[in-house]
Amino acid sequence: MKVGPEGGLAETLTTEAEGVPLVFTNDLDVDDEGNVYFTDSSTKYQRRNYMLLVYSAEDSGRVLKYNSNTKQTTVLVRNLQFPNGLSLSKDGSFFVFCEVAKGRLQKYWLKGEKAGTFEVMAVLPGYPDNVSTNERGEFWVAIHCRRTIYSYINSIYPQLRLFLLKLPIPVKLRALLHLGGKLPAIVVKYNPEGKLLRILEDEEGKVVRAVSDVEEKDGKLWMGSVLMPFIAVYQLQ
Repeated sequence: MKVGPEGGLAETLTTEAEGVPLVFTNDLDVDDEGNVYFTDSSTKYQRRNYMLLVYSAEDSGRVLKYNSNTKQTTVLVRNLQFPNGLSLSKDGSFFVFCEVAKGRLQKYWLKGEKAGTFEVMAVLPGYPDNVSTNERGEFWVAIHCRRTIYSYINSIYPQLRLFLLKLPIPVKLRALLHLGGKLPAIVVKYNPEGKLLRILEDEEGKVVRAVSDVEEKDGKLWMGSVLMPFIAVYQLQ
């Protein structure tokens, strides 16, 4: 949906693609021409069922484009496991997006010889949430939590995840097993080529936990969290 800077009634831009309704739209970015690139994390599970989405290894996630001129929505990438954050590069030649269940940062080329293709840009140290681009064209990724041995084994054997999903285990206990009982604060920075530049981590989560979004502005990092009722600010310089 789109709403003007003064507020008012929001305008619905799109609700489906290729006849398949949007179910779990998650993040977006807009290019200079007004085209909207966005993720739909699943065509089966909604936001409130995100743990089921992770455990089931369900791969109906998509990355889409809404063309502001034709008003049409097309699918750019499909068969993804929980695509989430998305951010255009500084020069607009590509965008990156997070694939949560596999812990990867992917790059989709919009221009040049590789236009229309995508590739793994980085393997992340945990489960990513959102990603943003700073003024230098670098990418900050918010990491919800680190992977554990338990979650690593589950990622290798999706059928094991499906089996465990059927067991009568309370959701909170599943989360503790999956996340290792800890929710530290982790943000990482990469250059456009996928080289790791920096890791910032509060291992015990004493100040902030489960970082969901991170933005760099004027030498500071602004961090949101799905668990904490405040915005955390970190001085980089």
